[in-house]
Amino acid sequence: MTATPARRRDAAKTRALLLQTARRRFAQHGYSTTTLRDIADEAGVNVALIARYFESKEGLFEACLTAAVDEIKRETGDVPLSEIHLIIADQASRIGSQDPPSQLMLLLRSSGDERADEIRRGVLRTSAERLAAAAGHRPGDDETLLRAQMVLAASLGIVLLRSVGAMEPLQSAGRDDLAGPLRDLIAALLPARP
Repeated sequence: MTATPARRRDAAKTRALLLQTARRRFAQHGYSTTTLRDIADEAGVNVALIARYFESKEGLFEACLTAAVDEIKRETGDVPLSEIHLIIADQASRIGSQDPPSQLMLLLRSSGDERADEIRRGVLRTSAERLAAAAGHRPGDDETLLRAQMVLAASLGIVLLRSVGAMEPLQSAGRDDLAGPLRDLIAALLPARP
Protein backbone atom coordinates (compact mmCIF):
# COMPACT_ATOMS: atom_id res chain seq x y z
CA MET A 1 0.00 0.00 0.00
CA THR A 2 1.45 3.34 -1.03
CA ALA A 3 1.12 6.45 1.07
CA THR A 4 -0.81 9.34 -0.36
CA PRO A 5 1.47 12.36 -0.71
CA ALA A 6 0.61 15.22 1.61
CA ARG A 7 -1.34 17.97 -0.06
CA ARG A 8 0.72 21.11 -0.36
CA ARG A 9 -0.98 24.37 0.45
CA ASP A 10 -0.56 27.32 -1.90
CA ALA A 11 0.70 30.04 0.47
CA ALA A 12 -0.40 32.95 -1.73
CA LYS A 13 -3.91 31.54 -2.17
CA THR A 14 -4.23 30.76 1.53
CA ARG A 15 -3.07 34.25 2.49
CA ALA A 16 -5.54 35.81 0.02
CA LEU A 17 -8.36 33.60 1.33
CA LEU A 18 -7.59 34.61 4.92
CA LEU A 19 -7.56 38.29 3.95
CA GLN A 20 -10.87 37.99 2.09
CA THR A 21 -12.51 36.12 4.96
CA ALA A 22 -11.13 38.47 7.60
CA ARG A 23 -12.24 41.58 5.69
CA ARG A 24 -15.77 40.25 5.44
CA ARG A 25 -15.92 39.23 9.10
CA PHE A 26 -14.31 42.44 10.41
CA ALA A 27 -16.67 44.51 8.24
CA GLN A 28 -19.77 42.60 9.32
CA HIS A 29 -19.00 41.90 12.98
CA GLY A 30 -16.32 44.39 13.95
CA TYR A 31 -12.80 43.83 15.19
CA SER A 32 -13.46 43.00 18.83
CA THR A 33 -16.11 40.33 18.26
CA THR A 34 -14.30 38.58 15.40
CA THR A 35 -11.96 35.86 16.57
CA LEU A 36 -9.05 34.29 14.73
CA ARG A 37 -10.79 30.93 15.18
CA ASP A 38 -13.89 32.33 13.36
CA ILE A 39 -11.74 33.47 10.45
CA ALA A 40 -9.74 30.24 10.25
CA ASP A 41 -12.86 28.06 10.48
CA GLU A 42 -14.67 29.99 7.75
CA ALA A 43 -11.56 29.89 5.53
CA GLY A 44 -11.13 26.15 6.23
CA VAL A 45 -7.56 26.46 7.47
CA ASN A 46 -5.67 25.90 10.69
CA VAL A 47 -5.68 28.97 12.93
CA ALA A 48 -1.87 28.71 13.19
CA LEU A 49 -1.62 29.86 9.57
CA ILE A 50 -2.89 33.29 10.59
CA ALA A 51 0.08 33.68 12.92
CA ARG A 52 2.40 32.46 10.16
CA TYR A 53 1.15 34.97 7.57
CA PHE A 54 0.07 37.92 9.73
CA GLU A 55 1.65 37.39 13.19
CA SER A 56 -1.50 38.42 15.13
CA LYS A 57 -5.09 39.57 14.92
CA GLU A 58 -3.81 43.15 14.84
CA GLY A 59 -1.47 42.25 11.97
CA LEU A 60 -4.33 40.64 10.07
CA PHE A 61 -6.55 43.69 10.63
CA GLU A 62 -3.76 46.00 9.46
CA ALA A 63 -3.31 43.84 6.35
CA CYS A 64 -7.06 44.08 5.71
CA LEU A 65 -6.99 47.87 5.97
CA THR A 66 -3.91 48.07 3.77
CA ALA A 67 -5.59 45.88 1.14
CA ALA A 68 -8.73 48.03 1.38
CA VAL A 69 -6.75 51.22 0.84
CA ASP A 70 -4.91 49.65 -2.10
CA GLU A 71 -8.26 48.63 -3.59
CA ILE A 72 -9.67 52.13 -3.14
CA LYS A 73 -6.55 53.60 -4.78
CA ARG A 74 -6.88 51.20 -7.72
CA GLU A 75 -10.52 52.17 -8.15
CA THR A 76 -9.92 55.89 -7.80
CA GLY A 77 -6.40 56.26 -9.18
CA ASP A 78 -5.77 59.88 -10.00
CA VAL A 79 -9.43 60.74 -10.42
CA PRO A 80 -9.99 64.43 -11.01
CA LEU A 81 -12.15 66.28 -8.51
CA SER A 82 -14.91 66.54 -11.13
CA GLU A 83 -15.33 62.73 -11.11
CA ILE A 84 -14.98 61.88 -7.42
CA HIS A 85 -18.75 61.94 -6.95
CA LEU A 86 -19.03 59.02 -9.37
CA ILE A 87 -16.55 56.92 -7.38
CA ILE A 88 -18.35 57.65 -4.11
CA ALA A 89 -21.74 56.94 -5.70
CA ASP A 90 -20.46 53.65 -7.09
CA GLN A 91 -19.05 52.56 -3.72
CA ALA A 92 -22.16 53.61 -1.79
CA SER A 93 -24.57 52.01 -4.24
CA ARG A 94 -22.94 48.60 -3.65
CA ILE A 95 -23.88 48.64 0.03
CA GLY A 96 -26.62 46.09 0.59
CA SER A 97 -25.78 44.16 -2.59
CA GLN A 98 -24.40 40.65 -2.58
CA ASP A 99 -20.85 41.99 -2.56
CA PRO A 100 -20.71 45.20 -0.51
CA PRO A 101 -17.46 47.15 -0.56
CA SER A 102 -16.17 45.85 2.74
CA GLN A 103 -13.27 48.30 2.60
CA LEU A 104 -15.72 51.08 3.46
CA MET A 105 -17.33 49.08 6.23
CA LEU A 106 -13.88 48.39 7.68
CA LEU A 107 -13.35 52.13 7.93
CA LEU A 108 -16.63 52.56 9.79
CA ARG A 109 -16.25 49.79 12.34
CA SER A 110 -14.74 50.80 15.63
CA SER A 111 -12.49 48.03 16.84
CA GLY A 112 -12.17 48.63 20.55
CA ASP A 113 -8.45 48.04 20.06
CA GLU A 114 -6.32 51.20 20.26
CA ARG A 115 -3.74 50.10 17.68
CA ALA A 116 -6.40 48.96 15.21
CA ASP A 117 -8.29 52.23 15.67
CA GLU A 118 -5.06 54.16 15.15
CA ILE A 119 -4.60 52.34 11.83
CA ARG A 120 -8.20 53.11 10.84
CA ARG A 121 -7.79 56.80 11.73
CA GLY A 122 -4.61 56.93 9.65
CA VAL A 123 -6.45 55.50 6.64
CA LEU A 124 -9.26 58.04 7.04
CA ARG A 125 -6.76 60.88 7.45
CA THR A 126 -4.91 59.83 4.29
CA SER A 127 -8.19 59.56 2.36
CA ALA A 128 -9.17 63.10 3.37
CA GLU A 129 -5.73 64.40 2.44
CA ARG A 130 -5.96 62.78 -1.01
CA LEU A 131 -9.37 64.35 -1.52
CA ALA A 132 -8.04 67.73 -0.39
CA ALA A 133 -5.07 67.37 -2.77
CA ALA A 134 -7.48 66.74 -5.65
CA ALA A 135 -9.14 70.05 -4.70
CA GLY A 136 -5.84 71.92 -4.79
CA HIS A 137 -4.91 71.78 -1.11
CA ARG A 138 -1.62 73.39 -0.16
CA PRO A 139 0.25 73.03 3.16
CA GLY A 140 -1.33 75.26 5.79
CA ASP A 141 -4.67 75.38 3.95
CA ASP A 142 -6.80 74.09 6.81
CA GLU A 143 -10.08 75.19 5.22
CA THR A 144 -9.68 72.93 2.18
CA LEU A 145 -8.64 70.03 4.40
CA LEU A 146 -11.66 70.62 6.65
CA ARG A 147 -13.94 70.70 3.63
CA ALA A 148 -12.41 67.46 2.31
CA GLN A 149 -12.95 65.84 5.72
CA MET A 150 -16.59 66.97 5.61
CA VAL A 151 -17.04 65.35 2.18
CA LEU A 152 -15.48 62.16 3.55
CA ALA A 153 -17.74 62.29 6.62
CA ALA A 154 -20.85 62.77 4.46
CA SER A 155 -19.79 59.91 2.18
CA LEU A 156 -19.22 57.55 5.09
CA GLY A 157 -22.53 58.67 6.58
CA ILE A 158 -24.27 57.61 3.37
CA VAL A 159 -22.54 54.23 3.54
CA LEU A 160 -23.47 53.81 7.20
CA LEU A 161 -27.14 54.70 6.69
CA ARG A 162 -27.39 52.40 3.67
CA SER A 163 -25.73 49.54 5.57
CA VAL A 164 -28.32 49.65 8.35
CA GLY A 165 -31.29 50.19 6.04
CA ALA A 166 -32.18 53.32 7.94
CA MET A 167 -34.33 55.27 5.51
CA GLU A 168 -35.85 55.56 2.09
CA PRO A 169 -35.21 56.73 -0.58
CA LEU A 170 -31.52 56.64 0.40
CA GLN A 171 -31.59 52.88 0.98
CA SER A 172 -32.78 52.00 -2.52
CA ALA A 173 -31.05 54.81 -4.42
CA GLY A 174 -28.85 53.58 -7.22
CA ARG A 175 -25.56 54.92 -8.47
CA ASP A 176 -27.17 57.43 -10.80
CA ASP A 177 -29.56 58.61 -8.07
CA LEU A 178 -26.63 59.26 -5.72
CA ALA A 179 -24.24 60.79 -8.24
CA GLY A 180 -26.09 64.09 -8.78
CA PRO A 181 -26.53 65.03 -5.12
CA LEU A 182 -22.96 63.93 -4.37
CA ARG A 183 -21.69 66.09 -7.24
CA ASP A 184 -23.58 69.05 -5.79
CA LEU A 185 -22.27 68.35 -2.28
CA ILE A 186 -18.67 68.12 -3.43
CA ALA A 187 -19.00 71.22 -5.62
CA ALA A 188 -20.41 73.15 -2.66
CA LEU A 189 -17.74 72.03 -0.21
CA LEU A 190 -14.76 71.82 -2.56
CA PRO A 191 -15.32 74.32 -5.38
CA ALA A 192 -12.91 74.05 -8.28
CA ARG A 193 -10.06 76.52 -7.99
CA PRO A 194 -9.30 78.79 -10.94
